[in-house]
Amino acid sequence: MLRTRFTETFGITHPVLCGGLTAVGTADLIAAVADAGALGFLTALTQPTPDALAKEIARCREMTDRPFGVNLTLLPTLKPVPYAEYRAAIIDSGIEVVETAGSNPVEHVAAFNAAGVKVIHKAVSVRHALKAEQLGVDAISIDGFECAGHPGKDDVPGLILIPAAVRRLRVPVIASGGFATGSGLVAALALGASAINMGTRFVASDEAPVHQKVKDQIVRNSELDTQLVFREFNNTARVARNAISEEIVARSARPGATFDDIAELASGARGRSRVLTEGNMEDGLWWAGQAQGLIDSVKSCREIVEDIVAEAEQLIGAQLPGLMAAIAR
Repeated sequence: MLRTRFTETFGITHPVLCGGLTAVGTADLIAAVADAGALGFLTALTQPTPDALAKEIARCREMTDRPFGVNLTLLPTLKPVPYAEYRAAIIDSGIEVVETAGSNPVEHVAAFNAAGVKVIHKAVSVRHALKAEQLGVDAISIDGFECAGHPGKDDVPGLILIPAAVRRLRVPVIASGGFATGSGLVAALALGASAINMGTRFVASDEAPVHQKVKDQIVRNSELDTQLVFREFNNTARVARNAISEEIVARSARPGATFDDIAELASGARGRSRVLTEGNMEDGLWWAGQAQGLIDSVKSCREIVEDIVAEAEQLIGAQLPGLMAAIAR
């Protein structure tokens, strides 16, 4: 069994996380992740109201007796989000660990700390990670350029970003972006991280609440089948490459283009209904990282976690000592 600073601090069996996944991080998936000995996070804003979140937390507790957390992503929106009410629902429900992401979490970290809730903040740069550490978070999930979702402006891949963060931070570091295998876990540990965070790998699981065509597409896709969108609007995002993402890139490149020119195509509701629910793979944006190129099958969450940990233990216990012996000769 791999024991790390993260597993010891957060009481988790394996150093593997499933962070917040918009429209996917429901009890159906997160309970299965928890039962596999990893740490999963319900996605707060996937629930339409704070009361609905409280009910989803209760539903997850009915499905597992293992630890799980809640993700609270802080992003500018056209319609104001009652973040304080979502935060209260998390605290009142007795959640012990929260993953924050997006904007500065200062207000939320203070409230969670006061309630005895551990906070993991997801950052895409060392400078943002250091600021979060100063605010009092308990761990940092550092998101490399390979990730699905929003990789930030700096375009630094994990091989550089992870050890750069570890050098500067005192709290445990979770490696995020591009992880789907046991060898990736070993690499992350070698770079100084205490755990890995996976998103795309868990979407291609039996329990993920998305259409089977989405899971099968991830398996078919290679590391080349993602696309960066919204760069012109200072909100870079990595999504699966399809007809809609190609059209968004084309429209965004036109002189004088504004977000209004792509808003209909980029709608999150469109992606959720047409792709994730109905399986129309070319008819909306959906999140996927470059780790697609490492995923060759759809498995249960338990199989995913156990296979990754077994591969990592085999590499650490057998292949690496053999390599050192060969070098010594």
